[in-house]
Amino acid sequence: QVQLVESGGGLVQAGGSLRLSCAASGSIFSINAMGWYRQTPGKQRELVAAITSGGSTNYADSVKDRFTISRDNAKNTVYLQINSLKPDDTAVYYCNADIKEIRLWGTTSHDAWGQGTQVTVSS
Repeated sequence: QVQLVESGGGLVQAGGSLRLSCAASGSIFSINAMGWYRQTPGKQRELVAAITSGGSTNYADSVKDRFTISRDNAKNTVYLQINSLKPDDTAVYYCNADIKEIRLWGTTSHDAWGQGTQVTVSS
């Protein structure tokens, strides 16, 4: 069974920085794309940033130039560096990964989600 565990969230003042981490563990054959989403109460979960296994990145317009996604393939870990935080960035941040998992009879691909980490930005 595959698990994604996020860390690094917290309370920070506007203008500050945070670094989120998400480590995948379990019976992993390979990981394709990894990404970060965020969600606030009453709103849909939205993609913040994504990165392929080859390192190509994609960002939501609202976070370009402030957020940087990176990954360490050897550690099955994805990071999100968040700079110049704004109160509007307050949300629960979720890690997502497109994982090929090892099963007894072969492999199966599926999306995996972390449990979420709260980021709160005070003005």
